[in-house]
Amino acid sequence: MNTIREARPADVPVILQLIHDLALYEREPDAVRNTAGSLTEALFGERPTIYAHVAEAHGEVQGFALWFLNYSTWEGVNGIYLEDLYVRPEARGAGHGTALLANLARIASTRGYARVEWSVLNWNEPSISFYESLGAYRQSDWSTFRLTGPALAEVAAR
Repeated sequence: MNTIREARPADVPVILQLIHDLALYEREPDAVRNTAGSLTEALFGERPTIYAHVAEAHGEVQGFALWFLNYSTWEGVNGIYLEDLYVRPEARGAGHGTALLANLARIASTRGYARVEWSVLNWNEPSISFYESLGAYRQSDWSTFRLTGPALAEVAAR
């Protein structure tokens, strides 16, 4: 049975491991710089900036969804930005991913948020197919941009 619940401080080590597993899946195994301390602070500190839910089966965390609020200036309400959704490979097909997304959709609907959105790598066809099967669609008119590293520092210095 799938159980979806809010993450607790005791879940931080397993969430961090799943983040590392996701980075490996996304072909970026050395990209994770996150630590248990920074994840704990972001999730459970005095001013949390992110939220997480976990999918459990038989008392074991099988996956997680990590998200934060965004804001639609056109709609005038918040939305949910899903930063990461990951389910252990051996637990896929058991409904954990669907349950995690359904949970976020319920949160958005209950709170009057305009949307739930996320990014997916163009090569990740299994995930794209899964999302499309739920009625999600690509935003083909939009491109994601990122400012990071030396370019971020250079623009900040202007």
